[in-house]
Amino acid sequence: MELTIPAAVARAARDFGDAEALADPLAGPGGLRLSYRDLGERVTAVTGALIDAGVGPGDRVALWAPNGWHWVLAALGSLGAGAALVPVSTRFTGSEALDVIGRSGARALFVAGDFLGVDRLGALMRAAGPDDLDRLELVVRVPQEWDAFLQAGPRAQARKGALLAEARRRAAEVRPGDVSDIMFTSGTTGRSKGAMTSHERSLGVARAWADCARLSPGDRYLVVNPFFHTFGFKAGILACLVSGATLVPQPVFDAGEAMRLVEAERITVLPGAPTIYQMILDHPERATRDLSSLRLAVTGAADVPVALVERMRRELSFETVLTAYGLTEAVVATMCRPGDPPEVVSATSGRAAAGFEVKIGRSDEILLRGPNLMLGYLDAPEATKAAIDGDGWLHTGDAGRLDADGYLAITGRLKDMYICGGFNVYPAEVEQVLARLDGVAESAVIGVAEPRLGEVGKAFVVARPGFVLTEDDVLAFCRERLANYKMPRRVEFRDTLPRNPSGKVLKRQLREEP
Repeated sequence: MELTIPAAVARAARDFGDAEALADPLAGPGGLRLSYRDLGERVTAVTGALIDAGVGPGDRVALWAPNGWHWVLAALGSLGAGAALVPVSTRFTGSEALDVIGRSGARALFVAGDFLGVDRLGALMRAAGPDDLDRLELVVRVPQEWDAFLQAGPRAQARKGALLAEARRRAAEVRPGDVSDIMFTSGTTGRSKGAMTSHERSLGVARAWADCARLSPGDRYLVVNPFFHTFGFKAGILACLVSGATLVPQPVFDAGEAMRLVEAERITVLPGAPTIYQMILDHPERATRDLSSLRLAVTGAADVPVALVERMRRELSFETVLTAYGLTEAVVATMCRPGDPPEVVSATSGRAAAGFEVKIGRSDEILLRGPNLMLGYLDAPEATKAAIDGDGWLHTGDAGRLDADGYLAITGRLKDMYICGGFNVYPAEVEQVLARLDGVAESAVIGVAEPRLGEVGKAFVVARPGFVLTEDDVLAFCRERLANYKMPRRVEFRDTLPRNPSGKVLKRQLREEP
């Protein structure tokens, strides 16, 4: 069994050969289709180009781009060079991306050109100070500069063979314990932390997910989960790589486009947040699309009504609907199994998977221990020690309960985090932004129920004396500084906020208000 991602790429090229590895029909006129053998060759070429650009073992390569074939090749090619990936959310503003890229010490950056009307490189440069990007020695805008990147530098045709040989040698030298990726996730303090994971652990998660999902070379997997998430990368790209399934990326989820892809590509596997299935079910074009190829849905990240599970099976042709639970530090910790009834799928997040142990600690906190936990947080030993205790248990900050069969039900969150459209939102980060708005004395942000997105943010704001603020003022200020999913949707002004005797804001009281 291969224990590094470059070795898994090489094995897939050998074992799956001419089978389709990647189908990107949205990649320009005619799209792009690669067999597993083609994928292996393209990845080696990217590794060679990165080596020639000076990227080596222990370096970090940041990827700030949407789902697509460029992301896949850049990621796998970087790993072959011995570098670690630093995925950056395409929803981030320039200042948010700068923070992640800067603190990771990234030496190279692949960045989308004009995506959703935003020049991301321009936004990054505008946010950067004079020395903020000094460590970046290679910046590749995709797709505009992709071909030039592969052909640039001192490489000549006569040197090409030697460079590819060096790329294969370098890929073979990657070790199972080397860091494969650094996924940044916000914490309750609002300061993001980079969760580091090794090649062996990333592949362990991918194989476990593929086994639970019964993924096989006959499957065609529409990945709408962003590659910058652990799920999109590990339960998406890597799960296909280890199982031989065909990867079909969608850059931005759109229910109509997703249904068109399902029909045209004969998609069998479609994971995502509950909201995507609800959007498909409610779409006016659904009755005109052939969705009969669908067999598997995997969801979670929010409460899943049993009626939705039943409708997904009845109206969307899914043979199997599963739920799962995980987090950046563990990716996939529990998962339902094929054959579990709708009531279990709806009421629980499954039982332990990927070699994890699950137990309930103090205050009903969910604790996880297993071989696929993160290695720790980047440059944050104290935060790592606080998260993983001396016995190896990860303290998740989520509350839950286990039934007699080991199925986990999520009952609440010990932390303030809420989930908007499948994305984690940490109120402290939003509150820090609000604190920079002139006229705001203090604020408190909570998640409130919303039918389509699960939860959205509501901000309670106390204005400073003599200042007059409106909801539009607050929302406009946030819009320039926060990704869309972090944006509060409602603002309520208060004279004071409820507090306990120690002065801490009583967010529970705010949540319980009518």
